[in-house]
Amino acid sequence: MTPQQLIDRATSIRQVRQSAAKRTVLVSLGTCGIAAGGMPVLAALKTAIAGRTDVEIIEVGCMGLCYAEPTIEVVEAGGASVIYGNVKPEQAATIIAAGAQPASGVTTIVRSWYYPDREANPGNCPQARIVLRNCGCINPELLDDYLATEGYQALAKVLATMKSAEVVDTMTASGLRGRGGGGFPTGKKWGICAQQKSEQKYIICNADEGDPGAFMDRAVLEGDPHAVLEGMAIGGYAIGATKGIIYIRAEYPLAIKRLEIAIAQAREHGFLGKNLFGSGFDFDLELKYGAGAFVCGEETALMRSVEGRRGMPTYKPPFPAVKGLWQKPTVINNVETFANVPPILRKGAAWFTSIGTKGSPGTKVFSLTGKINQVGLIEVPMGITLQDIIYGLGAGIKDGRAFKAVQTGGPSGGCITADKLGTPIDYDTLKTLGSMMGSGGMIVMDQDDCMVDVAKFFVGFTMDESCGECTPCRVGGRQMHKILEKITEGHAKESDLVLLKELGAAIQGTSLCGLGMTSPNPVLSTLRNFEAEYLAHIRDKKCPAGRCAKLITYTIDADLCTGCTVCARKCPVTCISGRVKEVHLIDQDDCVHCGVCYDVCKFSAITKG
Repeated sequence: MTPQQLIDRATSIRQVRQSAAKRTVLVSLGTCGIAAGGMPVLAALKTAIAGRTDVEIIEVGCMGLCYAEPTIEVVEAGGASVIYGNVKPEQAATIIAAGAQPASGVTTIVRSWYYPDREANPGNCPQARIVLRNCGCINPELLDDYLATEGYQALAKVLATMKSAEVVDTMTASGLRGRGGGGFPTGKKWGICAQQKSEQKYIICNADEGDPGAFMDRAVLEGDPHAVLEGMAIGGYAIGATKGIIYIRAEYPLAIKRLEIAIAQAREHGFLGKNLFGSGFDFDLELKYGAGAFVCGEETALMRSVEGRRGMPTYKPPFPAVKGLWQKPTVINNVETFANVPPILRKGAAWFTSIGTKGSPGTKVFSLTGKINQVGLIEVPMGITLQDIIYGLGAGIKDGRAFKAVQTGGPSGGCITADKLGTPIDYDTLKTLGSMMGSGGMIVMDQDDCMVDVAKFFVGFTMDESCGECTPCRVGGRQMHKILEKITEGHAKESDLVLLKELGAAIQGTSLCGLGMTSPNPVLSTLRNFEAEYLAHIRDKKCPAGRCAKLITYTIDADLCTGCTVCARKCPVTCISGRVKEVHLIDQDDCVHCGVCYDVCKFSAITKG
């Protein structure tokens, strides 16, 4: 297939679909949609259109509206559309009958995104979708759907009209920074690898998404797998690599299935394999499965795992771009980075730099989770404020609770407080706030979250996931966790806070890899922003948020207790005594602070403090 034949085919696909003048019903069937009951909704919709030829149902990836799953979008032939959330199977017939008009009794959702490679910003859309441009819009298992949205045209353009050095120059001019966490300039990394002399080079997609609360890469692979394949093929041409590897965690079965389908389709139609577009360039790729080791998100550990060895980081330099997989020059980028590549090559570097900030052009995908009303997947221009994300796209804190902090960057990041919510966020500003971009996890916390407990959770996670290669991470992380346990149990001294800071600095400065170096960040940022909360645990033996069980005392108010005996019957250690219709008492020596009595009391007679 020639580049012109590809364009002609895409045009033909669009014309055929436009002439069919069908109403389409897009059903969100990413992992979250399926888990929320999307398949029964799909079955009900199919039943509702049985015998009709003017309506087509399309199974798409995640629309990003995870808080409202199952979600569907009804699109009329003329373009008018309506999005429904929390759809129930019994509403299918009503939705089909309503067309693109809001159906009575069904929750509608206002679209909050636009596509800067297809349409102008209408002015009220905080989301600009580049990476997610096809997610929730196309069937990820149909190649024609991808081709209809200019799929593989960037690859055709590159192979037909550009030298490999020109591709590198374009990526450098775009300012695209690696979206996997560190933010290293993509064009610079590709340029270093392209300069290496080697009979074999590799390009690897890191799809080993391991941060707690992160699901950005999974959603892209489930919703638009061909975009990643195209980006990798372009990267292979740019650096002179003919082999690619997608390293994906085995816990992503749906993403793996859709990748396997996409790879088979790309090979069948000549987008992978020998002599792509008649250019003489060969490129193919394979999948490698990870076993869920968090450390394998670090590039040198990932390469060791691909080679069949234990996933443990190695010293740098040499960097992978010089000596990587099998000691050959290797470029490693993550899913989101590769998904940015095709639109940049189609639209140009100047188009990409017109979005975002000077130091961080483009957009960033975040998984917005935690104590927030609208959990989901968002893609926003760099430079948006956390205020606009949390109180705009996220619709504020659940149950009207007070905002306390937001953790960005996962276990490697830090907590950002309310007074910093107005800061425009990009790679550099987040660092000044004591956090980092990371891969894009964003966890919102409210007044009921204990920041000492939060720090203990993240340190516990990195402690469990440490590969054990270096002493600072292996031993230092465990010692930090022990100190945090002492604090949450009321056994610590103020000098332990000094020790925490010293340990954190030592681990940051001497760990072997980036994961170890950043593991103290949650502790150091919470100490910096919430030191009073730490001191309350130590001095007063109290947890202000009421989360640390060992520091909570449950008592029964004699004026409110009716003697119903529910608390005594539900207590797992039988530490509550009292007869029917008499005031009950809690034996504080036997109480395990589980809170069951507090939860089951219907008369608010039990207090905790």
